[in-house]
Parts: sequence; C-alpha cells; structure tokens
Amino acid sequence: MDLFSVKDKSIAITGASSGFGHHFAGLLAAQGAKVALGARRTDKIQARVDEINNSGGTAVGLPLDVNAAASVDEFLTAAEQAHGPIDVLINNAGVEAGAKTFITIDEDDWDRVFDTNLKAPWFMGKRYVERVIARGSGGGNIINVASISAYRTIKGQFPYAVSKAGLVRATEIMALEAARYEVRVNALAPGYILTDVSRKLLESERSEAFRKGIPMRRYGEFSDLDGPLMLLASDASRWMTGSVVVVDGGHICGEM
Repeated sequence: MDLFSVKDKSIAITGASSGFGHHFAGLLAAQGAKVALGARRTDKIQARVDEINNSGGTAVGLPLDVNAAASVDEFLTAAEQAHGPIDVLINNAGVEAGAKTFITIDEDDWDRVFDTNLKAPWFMGKRYVERVIARGSGGGNIINVASISAYRTIKGQFPYAVSKAGLVRATEIMALEAARYEVRVNALAPGYILTDVSRKLLESERSEAFRKGIPMRRYGEFSDLDGPLMLLASDASRWMTGSVVVVDGGHICGEM
C-alpha cells in the first residue's frame, strides 16, 4: 500500500553496524528509501552498504560517534549531502553493561550506558530538529529504539533497563515539544530478540525457562519488527506521535 511507502525517503540510522540497525537499513532500502548508515567504524558497515547498493538500493556508510557532538553534526550534514533533507531519523545505537546490578555496577559503566542509550538520542534529536526548523518546511520523523526492558526486566539489567525507561519518557516529551515544528517522535520497543545486547541471556542455561514466560512461546526475529517499523517510518503513522509500539510476543502482559 502506498500509505506505508518509504520510497525516496531519506532515512538516517545510528548504530547500523549490527543488530536492529543493520536489519532496518536493508529493509528500508529494499522498500525504496535512501539510507545513511552510521557507525564509529565505517569498515563494519561497508559490507552492508555494498550489499544494498549491489541489490539496486541506495545506501551510504558514514562515520558516527553518537557521544561526540562534532561527529553527530558531521553525520547529519553528510547524510543530507548524500540523500537530501533527512525525512526519518532512527535512534538505534545502544549498549549494555553486562549482568550488573545497581550494587555491582561502577560509575564508568553507568555513564557509558546512559550516554549512549539516553543522552545520544536526545542530542541526535535536538540537532535533527534544529535542521528541520532551519529549512522551514517538510517536518520530520524520529524513531527511538527502546526496549521491553523499559516495562519489564530481570535482575542484572541495570542500568540498561533504566536507560530504556528514560528513553520511553523522553520520547513522549520530545513528541510534545517537537509537534510545533511538525516533527513526530515515536518509539519502537522490541521484546527479546537475539542481538549482541541480548545474547548472554538468550544463549544461557536460563534461556528455555525464560522463553516459556513469553505468551507466544518464542523469541522474536528481526523480521517481526518489519511491519511496526514500516508503520512508524511511513506516512501511515502521520497522526501518531509520542507513541511506543511494543513488539514482544505478549511478554509485557504475561506472568511475572
């Protein structure tokens, strides 16, 4: 349906070297979007960029350190130079601190997680909206990648869960304050899908018992996020802002 089309949209994706960002880039490019993949090391995303371009898509790989202001500005400028004004910004970059409790975590790990998972989406969004304001028309669209951990967690996910809960609240406030500039801000909150962040849990001896706590009795796959992402990235969600789309197999409503 044209309603869900992202054809010719310029879409910038942070943390695109692996996991969700890597998958999102291929999905959106296959649907006709022009994608800019950001990562600290461009060699880690070049294979994905080549794959997309060789398949008839349009992609560029750009250096990006979401924790460095100058790098953020350079990334956004380069993405605009490559594909025109950015229609959609996907704040996907994220890290975790391992199996740390609030007692065992140290200050450096706390700062690293919060700088990447919460401060960076704010700063990327700020710089992006400033560009939308400067161009004076067209509006914009921000998608923050949160997590079911914002709502439901287990021991050893501190401060990852806290940062993602903060991102959900930040999404709501960003949406409220950006609406006057015709910028929508929504979040996608995936459940447990095998990524570098979730690997320690999903490949541990606790995996089977944990899986049984999901009402649909399985972990998610990257493709389970395709429809929700296309909804948020396209004009199909044109009257949605401040929403969090949870995709978790019913985990959020299952038994604790």
